[in-house]
Amino acid sequence: MQEQQKGRAVQLDAWGGPEVLDVREVPVPEAGPGQLRVRVTAAGLNPMDWIMTADADTAARFGLSLPAGFGTDYAGVVDQVGDGVTGYAPGDRVFGGALSRAVADYVMIDPADGNAANEAHHTPDGIDDLTAATLTIAGRTALAAVGVADLGPGDTVLIGGAGGGVGVFAVQLARLAGARVIGTGSPASADFLRDLGAEPVAYGDGLADRVQALAPKGITAALDLHGTETVETARELGVPDKRICTIAAQVEGVPAANGATATPSDLAELARLVATGEIRMPIAATFPVDKIREATELQAARHVRGKIVIAL
Repeated sequence: MQEQQKGRAVQLDAWGGPEVLDVREVPVPEAGPGQLRVRVTAAGLNPMDWIMTADADTAARFGLSLPAGFGTDYAGVVDQVGDGVTGYAPGDRVFGGALSRAVADYVMIDPADGNAANEAHHTPDGIDDLTAATLTIAGRTALAAVGVADLGPGDTVLIGGAGGGVGVFAVQLARLAGARVIGTGSPASADFLRDLGAEPVAYGDGLADRVQALAPKGITAALDLHGTETVETARELGVPDKRICTIAAQVEGVPAANGATATPSDLAELARLVATGEIRMPIAATFPVDKIREATELQAARHVRGKIVIAL
């Protein structure tokens, strides 16, 4: 009897922080009907990865149980195609989402599922796998947030958390829509934000005064990608709630966005923009899979400019 192939996967037996993450040898599954097996080459980290595995209540809301995997964004190559799957063949480069199981040598995907956390998209020429692994969660979320704000020429938008994974996409999408962008960040991130096309402003006490000094005629929209400071500032400056959007906090009267509301065609268009160089995603750091704890600690500190990617 032939021995079953083995691969690596990051798993956890208890909810908690980076200290519960382990790299293990696991059996490689066979693609069943309607499934793709993808050989993962890169997995991008997001705040939601460690947030949803931090405690039992949050994990339950995402349908997770122990033992669990880790990470959602992936890129790689189709390795095996199950019966009934069309549009994919072994050797095709793909990227997408695999909820809390992406940091592994292999992931199983049901491409007909239509679920943002179980999807595969063809990777366009011009995008390497490290970059493709940053697109799904942050890209979907940025697309949804910019869509809620309905940005266009004549808008001046304040983006809170502009240097993070979602912020990097949101700044560039807003600029492509014709909006002027003011982005919050630490003083050390000012040059990084300018390079993206945003006018930097330091977060913290006095934010409204600093924004008003940059935009004496006012701002017309705001995206709060971190907490509520940008929401409060936008309201203080007279922005109506319907033109404010949050992704990480719920504020009564303010619309919230999440990546599930972005369509596959939206994500395909974002990938095209990255492939053509109209949008770029800076990669702050790349780690081998055996350094998953260190990578997650760095990501969880929330001071990274761009994205952290695990190479497999």
